[in-house]
Amino acid sequence: MRHRADIEAPIPVCGDASHDQTPARQVIWLQLVTLVWMLIECGLALVAAWRAQSPALLAFGADSVVELLSATVVLCQFVPAIALSKARAARLAGILLFILAGGVTVTSGVALIGGVEPGPSWLGIGVTVAALIAMPLLSGAKRRAARRLHNRALAADAVQSATCAFLAAITLFGLALNAAFSVPWIDPAAALVAVPIICREGRRALRGAVCGCW
Repeated sequence: MRHRADIEAPIPVCGDASHDQTPARQVIWLQLVTLVWMLIECGLALVAAWRAQSPALLAFGADSVVELLSATVVLCQFVPAIALSKARAARLAGILLFILAGGVTVTSGVALIGGVEPGPSWLGIGVTVAALIAMPLLSGAKRRAARRLHNRALAADAVQSATCAFLAAITLFGLALNAAFSVPWIDPAAALVAVPIICREGRRALRGAVCGCW
């Protein structure tokens, strides 16, 4: 009996280790996909914003920077060689969000008061349509992984992905109306609608709050 126990004892331990590593690999894969996508999305959105002088695209592109930071924070938790304080990263993300909100407000106000007319941006429309498809899928996958791992940072990152999708919808609405009916004030107005959402996420980040998705 002792000989059988000695042989069988390591087997469950080995199985448990493999089971524990699988969710971690899934999270790393999800965050790497997020990083690649957000780099592309951010670059294209900011280029489109500059070409079209679009405050809405500026807000959308700048939010992608915050999403990049959020995804990096989660990924660093699974890289032992990198020491990153979650509290410090959350405060930095909150500060960046408030800076973003202030910049969008000023830019949109100048555009409305000064009569700046953002042009149509088919590149911006294409980027926001792609984000509306990709970000809800990523957000749902991150929520499921967060439940399995009980990882609050990953749950917060899922909120960032969902917020990105919502901002994409607002931005697309303004871009589409401006392109279809040549109504230039729609674009900065859409950007101003996004400001309260950005400020709410900034307060959550500063307080260390996460979504109630458990």
